[in-house]
Parts: sequence; structure tokens; C-alpha cells
Amino acid sequence: MEQSLQNTTLGLKLPTDPRWVNLAEIELSEILTDHAYCEQKAATSCISLIQAYPERLELVEELAPIVTEEWGHFRMVLAELKKRNLVLGRQRKDEYVNRLLTFQKKGISREEALLERLLVCALIEARSCERFRLLSLHCSDESLRGWYYKFMVAEAGHYRLFLDLAELYFGKEKTRQRWNEYLLYEAELMQNITPRGDRIH
Repeated sequence: MEQSLQNTTLGLKLPTDPRWVNLAEIELSEILTDHAYCEQKAATSCISLIQAYPERLELVEELAPIVTEEWGHFRMVLAELKKRNLVLGRQRKDEYVNRLLTFQKKGISREEALLERLLVCALIEARSCERFRLLSLHCSDESLRGWYYKFMVAEAGHYRLFLDLAELYFGKEKTRQRWNEYLLYEAELMQNITPRGDRIH
């Protein structure tokens, strides 16, 4: 898995500067708080997709267990905070996700909107996976390295699942064309966002 992620970088056009890890370690409670809410929002995104497209049987069957898994991840982060005598902070605005959402096509059909939503989810999971990989490799706390590795593996699977669902419903060619547009936009977005150690994205 590690070699595969290293070679492909999940298709991302712009890798994160490894020095981001140094920023993340300055205030551990902040990055853990953001991580917790990312897991929570991932669970609610899957619930929202199921509610919006209940007739898509494959989507419902595949995402239902992801809801449970993401909520389990949220609880894992809460447990890590407690173990370190830290507390969950307030949820903060996610500039990265909000700007990704502006790239979604507007005024389209309900079905076309599904492709946009699946690709946004895939991209968020891909970037989260890439960030967790950096933490698993470079975090100075050895116990956290193994902890983040588990999240990296999980996010890689979720990223692939969302892309597979998109290809199932919209075909490989159409999915790949739009996915590449998202990747190019995300690379530009990453160039224009100031790296912050209190954010996973």
C-alpha cells in the first residue's frame, strides 16, 4: 500500500510540502480537532448521498458501512485527545472544501449532480490520505505514526470507492475527463491556500 501511494500520489497534481507536518505538530490539539470534524463530516456526507439517491442500490450498499467506519474514526480521534489530556475544540470553517464546492457544476440535473458529488468526495479523501501519509512518515511522535498510517489506508480505500461508483454510473471516459478537471483545479487551489498546521486540508 505504501509503495502504491508513493508512486501514484492518488493522482494529485501538487504534493504537500513535507514541512507541513512540522506546522501540524506545533499545536497537536488543533490538528486533532480538525481531524475529528473531518471524520464527522465524511460520515454525514455519505448519509447525505444515501438520502439523496436511495434508488442507487450499489451506492447505498457501499456507503452504509463507510458511515459506520467514519464515525468510528471520529471516536478514535476523540479517544486520542482524551489520552493526551486534550479537549475537542470548536469546529472551524474548511476553506479547502468550500472552495472545492464552488467548482461543482451548477444548474445541472439531479443525476449529473451525483457525479460532481462523488468526485468531490473522492478528492477530499485523496488529499486526506496524502496528508495522513506524511504524518505517518514524518511525525516525531512514533505512536502517532502508526496511528495515522491506519487512517491513510482507510482514506485510500474510500477515495477509490467514490471513483469506482462514479465510473459505474457515468462510465470511465466521462468520469476520468471530469476527474482530471477537478485535479487541475485542486492543484491551483492548493497553490493559493496558505499551509496551516491546524488543518488536515
